Amino acid sequence: MANEAIKVGVVSLGCPKNQCDAELMLAKIAEAGYKIVPEAGLADVVVINTCGFITSAKEEAIEEIMEAINRKNDGINKKIIVTGCLAQRYQEQMDVEFPEIDGVLGIGRNDAIVETIEKVLAGERIIDFGSVDEHNMEGTRMQSTLSHYAYLRIADGCDNCCTYCAIPQIRGRFRSRRIENIVKEAGILVKKGVKELIVIAQDTTRYGEDIYGKLALPDLLRELAKLDVKWIRLLYCYPERMTDELIDLIASEPKICKYIDLPLQHCDAEILKDMNRMGDRASLTALIGKLRERIPGLTLRTTFITGFPGETEAQFTELAEFANEIKFDRLGCFAYSQEDGTPAADFPNQVDEREREHRAEIIMEQQEIRVSEAQQALVGTETEVVCEGYDRLFEMYFGRDAAYAPEIDGMIYFSAKRRLRTGEFVKIRFTDSLDNNLIGKMI
Repeated sequence: MANEAIKVGVVSLGCPKNQCDAELMLAKIAEAGYKIVPEAGLADVVVINTCGFITSAKEEAIEEIMEAINRKNDGINKKIIVTGCLAQRYQEQMDVEFPEIDGVLGIGRNDAIVETIEKVLAGERIIDFGSVDEHNMEGTRMQSTLSHYAYLRIADGCDNCCTYCAIPQIRGRFRSRRIENIVKEAGILVKKGVKELIVIAQDTTRYGEDIYGKLALPDLLRELAKLDVKWIRLLYCYPERMTDELIDLIASEPKICKYIDLPLQHCDAEILKDMNRMGDRASLTALIGKLRERIPGLTLRTTFITGFPGETEAQFTELAEFANEIKFDRLGCFAYSQEDGTPAADFPNQVDEREREHRAEIIMEQQEIRVSEAQQALVGTETEVVCEGYDRLFEMYFGRDAAYAPEIDGMIYFSAKRRLRTGEFVKIRFTDSLDNNLIGKMI
């Protein structure tokens, strides 16, 4: 059977960094002549690129694998290949507990995806785990986002070794890409119509330290800003590496969104120390004050973890008070997940799971109130949005402005004077706020 007669579907779960891996594999599969299909249920071969970060992500990945196995039993999917973080983290279990899977690839063997497809189609069962250091971040990508934005991965792995996090054991040491390779990839994306580059790594602010001997994110951003791109957005910036040079560049370069994703996780000094993270409430408050003073109009996003081992009621109350005091523009709060193989999993004084969840709910309920108040204050103001589609139920377009990251920050709904194209930028005026969604009209 010719390759073009074989349909391949790729399901990618988890974070944008995993999505970049999937896009590299998609390009290789397409280059080999296989037909790419958008739905796993349409595929002869389904590739499931898994996430294995926390319990909920693992459960989602296992559910996706089981659905593929059911389709295989029904004669729909003929072959199943599993890649990504769950496969890398649980190598022996993937081999033994899922005999229906035809191929399992570790992260370091993503480049072998076409060879693996060929072998499983020929009847072989492939279990292939190379060194994670062999993980390749370079190459042609088949973009899976909307055409006007793309993720730009600048590094992989992590050296921070937070005690709750399994990423270092899954992805290995922090490894930066070279500036010239990143800029070349970004240039290709821009030529294809990308107007927003979203810069990602496990720790974006650490970029370059391993290969250039210094924090080189500002150098990279200056090169990216030379491209014909409208927005450059930064995700996953660590507070201890928000240097004055980086802050000044964000403030002065018009193409860099005044948007910083600053995952803090907590504010209590003792909890942060136990997490193997730096800082305390006073130092974090001072940093945020500096950021807001030196970057006018800054949108600040963070994440918190509630119920970390040993977190007392007083320490949780301090976190809630900190959130109320700072008034983050965007906030995600997650109950601590006790991950096997991480130091924190063996810490004493594990907090009851229901209590962890309850504390996270309290933080998010408070955040919803703050967001509602902030959005009401925006009514009557104007902004520029990128159109990302049309909602037939509400009979309105939806999109984002520079204060909204895709997939995590929600949408702005607006009416328009004419038919709009996806990826088109237009000016709107906010007219209302409904259920924590901003409503506007084109002007």
